[in-house]
Amino acid sequence: MLTVIHQLTPAQVEQLHQMYLQEWWSSDRALADVPRLLANSDLLFGLWSEETQRLAGFCRVLTDWVYRAIVFDVIVAADHRGQGLGAMLIEQVIRHPQLSQVECIQLFCTPEMQPFYEKYGFGQAEQLLMVRPCGGGKE
Repeated sequence: MLTVIHQLTPAQVEQLHQMYLQEWWSSDRALADVPRLLANSDLLFGLWSEETQRLAGFCRVLTDWVYRAIVFDVIVAADHRGQGLGAMLIEQVIRHPQLSQVECIQLFCTPEMQPFYEKYGFGQAEQLLMVRPCGGGKE
């Protein structure tokens, strides 16, 4: 059985960090940065496995509560993949009552994930993504 959680305990933060270390897009994240990352997110969605007593999935949202919300870090633990947990996370986001008034929900994904997100009403944006690296205090 899975329980949706909106706050993480210190042990769950460590479990999330271990999940981050397994992914190409987050493998350089430091454990010390994760609590700050969570504290500065507007909404957290965790899937807690009662069976394994571990964090099974996670995503987070940043929003202005009016025009934009952006989903970050959709991640499912390797031993829980293929069970629909990514779908559960996205459903939690798009059905969240506080996000119902937001003009649009955005996310970044790899091309191979595009069909998955299209099932939930996401479409490719017309805008060009521009990025300015800032260093982030990393040496």
